[in-house]
Amino acid sequence: MIADSFALARYHIPLEAPLPVGKQRIELRQGLVLKASVGEQQHYVEIAPLSGLDRDGSPLNGFSHESVDEVIAEAQLLLQSVIEGGHDLIAASNLTQLPSLAWGLSLLAAKINGQLPVHHPEFEPIPLLVPREGEPLALTKQRIAALPAQIRRVKIKVAQTSMAEELALIYAVLEQRPELKLRLDANQGFEQQQAESFCACLPKAAIEYFEEPCRIWQNNRSLYASTGIPFALDETLAKTADFKVAEDSFEYGLRALVLKPMLLGTLQRLQRLIEEANALGIRCVLSSSLEASLGIRDLCKVAALLTPDETPGADTLSPLAKI
Repeated sequence: MIADSFALARYHIPLEAPLPVGKQRIELRQGLVLKASVGEQQHYVEIAPLSGLDRDGSPLNGFSHESVDEVIAEAQLLLQSVIEGGHDLIAASNLTQLPSLAWGLSLLAAKINGQLPVHHPEFEPIPLLVPREGEPLALTKQRIAALPAQIRRVKIKVAQTSMAEELALIYAVLEQRPELKLRLDANQGFEQQQAESFCACLPKAAIEYFEEPCRIWQNNRSLYASTGIPFALDETLAKTADFKVAEDSFEYGLRALVLKPMLLGTLQRLQRLIEEANALGIRCVLSSSLEASLGIRDLCKVAALLTPDETPGADTLSPLAKI
């Protein structure tokens, strides 16, 4: 099917509390909604590069390289070409070097062609635990105790404050809910020696995997050799355009790829990564880049299609202000 017309709309959503993005914090999320009209039907996708400024006015580091303005400018050119018959949406998604735009165009093509599930089973929630700034541990414990009984896993950001505070949080979680499995995420925030000191204090039996513990991702292999704690990759995938899963990755401790489609590019690239990893016994978990509700819903649909046995990391809507 060929779209009759396209429209872009920009959004700005303030956050109810500053949210960690790596070691920085943001107070605003912005992005685009792209609408395609096909006859009497309308299809929508969210395009939201994780870029811009943190709350101190510094550029966000380590995530999207493209700005929303750059996406708008290139999207207008490519979409005009699609309307004029020069390219279809898939070809346009392969022409752009902007991952968020490539993702949005390829996802829009899948929607128009009816390739995404309309309905899918509810995934098991995996809450993201981010203590609010200045929040006493006692209050954090209350929020942990209030987690629904069916929760079996939680994700905790680390390498944000002091090791003592973060270890206290981890043990507070297990004090309240000792049956929980933990996914830790350092966003490459530790040097290897720091990561080893941190891991030495962890309740290892409770750790499902440690996401990007070391600043240099290859050091995660040495960390696994010395601690036995398996790791996952996230930022490494976006920073390495031609990333391939090595055949010995499982042996050296890699257990999961955390795939953020908004940072990786086309739906087709996402599918290739999943197929390569699964063939080597590596799990793949789709994850939000702090999209708004439209992007989160689509992420869950794509997860139902490509990784139906893995709960996506989609618990990121709560910081968005209700406006």
